[in-house]
Order: sequence, then structure tokens, then C-alpha cells
Amino acid sequence: MEVTIKKALEIIYKNSKKKSLKILPIESVLGCILAQDIIATHNLPPYDNSAMDGYTVKSIDAGKCVKVEHTIFAGDNSSEVLKNDYAIKIMTGAKIPEGCELIVPIEDTKECQGGVQLPQTLTPSKHIRLCGEDIKSGEILLKSGDKLQAHQITLLASQGISHVKVYKKPRIALFASGSELKMHFESVEAYQLYNTNTPALFSRSLELGCEVDFIGTAKDTLEDLKEHIKSALNSDLIITSGGVSVGDADYTKEAFSAFGMQTYFDKVQIKPGKPTTFGTINDTLVLNLPGNPLAASLNFELFAQSIILALSGNIAKYINTIQTKMKTNYKLKKGRITLVPGFFDGVSFEACNKFAPGMVSPLASSNSYIMIDEGVDFIASEDSVKIIPIRWCFTSKEMVDLLTKPL
Repeated sequence: MEVTIKKALEIIYKNSKKKSLKILPIESVLGCILAQDIIATHNLPPYDNSAMDGYTVKSIDAGKCVKVEHTIFAGDNSSEVLKNDYAIKIMTGAKIPEGCELIVPIEDTKECQGGVQLPQTLTPSKHIRLCGEDIKSGEILLKSGDKLQAHQITLLASQGISHVKVYKKPRIALFASGSELKMHFESVEAYQLYNTNTPALFSRSLELGCEVDFIGTAKDTLEDLKEHIKSALNSDLIITSGGVSVGDADYTKEAFSAFGMQTYFDKVQIKPGKPTTFGTINDTLVLNLPGNPLAASLNFELFAQSIILALSGNIAKYINTIQTKMKTNYKLKKGRITLVPGFFDGVSFEACNKFAPGMVSPLASSNSYIMIDEGVDFIASEDSVKIIPIRWCFTSKEMVDLLTKPL
């Protein structure tokens, strides 16, 4: 069945269910997707404390020479009470003593007989961090489906949380098919090629937070393909490249059918990558990508990444775009939605000046791509375009329109 890109993505999200849970220490959850809400149990700061190295004073003592008899350090459990005509020296982070109305930084004072000379003007509450001004007890800090990055882990540590529930990482199995393919550690003859797809998709799956198994390179025989499929069935998602066209030696579809694969689509209205196929074998998802390297990688970015985001439990599971402008004029043949790789410099997008489905070099110099509507044959410099990043993950909680369309 041939489908539109929109329909293909709808089918993918309908059939890709998030993984089960496990508990991990917070030192091991970087990049994981949280599977529970996190509610603050402690105020932060837990008490009023000093934001400066200085002196605790009262407003009424502005301009006076006040006596200093005590010092409070961060971590001290001091019971000092501040009185009129006195100041208490205090270090950053130390608990504010009873009676204190503000902190005067050390550099704003001068020594005087028996103490320090205060400024003529004092502002109440100055340089005091109030209890709970950062986080209040009972506040929702993180929600199930949030991705745990360094600064989210900071929130967990601030509450003394040592372990959290997260979704298990998607487990991906990869193999390519083609009797002409050799791995990069093998010798190639003049009639053979290196398998560039599997190392690229393996690395990209790792970047997207998956556990990845490399099953190997299958020969163009039904028996060898079946053996590779059998070895991959314990994964959440099998991704293959090659063997999905209509050549005499393209046995991938037949091999997967032998395992009872339910195919949801076997063609997508897209250029490059029309023969992309998606289905399931029991609980294992299957994505068959074209063999041409650029076509395989671009369709991986669109379809495999969507599957991985759905499996991960990420609440922001939809690919998102960034609105920018075209750097130079660009011509193309209309009639089918086209994926065009290029480089986004933060100001504009420039399409690769040379690319074709069988090339490997374009994506190495690209950091994004645009998906051009089938009715567009020309995009002028300064025209608005929507880029889709491939060097970083940019997602949305809602499905968005990915197409760059004519004005």
C-alpha cells in the first residue's frame, strides 16, 4: 500500500507503543525518559540564607558604625539573634539569623572603631535568598515523559532523590542486505561495495538513546535473510536497508512475510525513499529502508526517529521544525514531496549543492534538511522554509506540519 508521508507517520505512531519501566540511580539516567511525576518534598532554599559575603543588619542602623562580634559560616546551625546597633558577619549560603532585615556586602562597608560603617541607605530584604523562592514543597518539578538531561537531574538531586522510574531504552536490531556489500573491516573487490548504511544507522540509533544490536550483512538469498530476521526478533524494532525494490534479487519482503509480518505500508510518496516499508511481526516493529545511502539516512531521520521517539515514552514525541529563510535560490523537479539536505547556520538554510540517493557525503556536511511540498519547483533566496535538524533532536508534544510549501 502506498501512503502519504502524513499517513505514514500516523500509522507509525498508532502502532509504536512506549516501553516498560525500570528503576535507575540518578547517576545513570542521563538521556532517559522519566516514567513518573516528580513532586518537590523540600523548599529550595530550605531556609532564608545570604546571597553575599557580608553583614546581617537592621534598616534602622543605616549610616551607623555597628559592632561585629560574631561570624556565621555556611553550614553553621547558629542561634545568634541580631540586635540594634550590631551586625553579624555572614558568608554566602549561611542561614539568616533572627532579627536580620538585609545583607550588606563586605565591599559596601568600611572598618570603624569596634565594627563596620554601614551605607547611608539600606534596602530591606537586600541580598537575602528567601526560603522556597526557587522551589516550593508540593510543586511539580518534572512530569512523566520528560527527557532527563543534566539540568533536570539537578532538580532530582535538589530533593535528595536517589532513584527514579524511567522507560527502558528502545532496543534496535540492524542489518543490511546485498551480496555486493562488505563490512569496513573486510577487503573489497572491484565489483563490491562497503556497507556504509549499517555503521551510520547504528551510530545514529545510539545518538537517539537506543540500545543497538548489529546483526550483520545478509546476502541476497531468502535463506540468509531469514536467518538474520530470526536473530533480530527479540528487539523492539528491526531496521534493514536494501532489498525493498523490485529487482530479481530483492527478497526482503518475501523473507519478512515468511515470519507473518503485517505490512502497514510498503511505499511512501517521497523522494528519495519511495519503497520504504513499515510493519510488525508480533510485538516487533519492522522498518525496511532503501539501500541507497542518502535515501536510507534521510528516511531514517523521518520514519525511524519517529518510531524511536514513540517507543521511548518521550512526551515530546513528534519531530519539530525551525522556521528560517533560504540562503540562495533553489530549483527542483516538482511532483513528489522531496527531502533536501543542507546546512542551517542559525540565520538561513543552504541546500547541498550536490546530492543524489546513492551518495554518502552530503549528510556528513549537513545538519538539517527541508521537506519540500510536491507543488514547489523553485524556492527563492530569503523565502521562508522549515528545517528539520539531524545533528540534534528537536521535538514537539503535538504533531506539526513538516512541509515547506509555496507562498
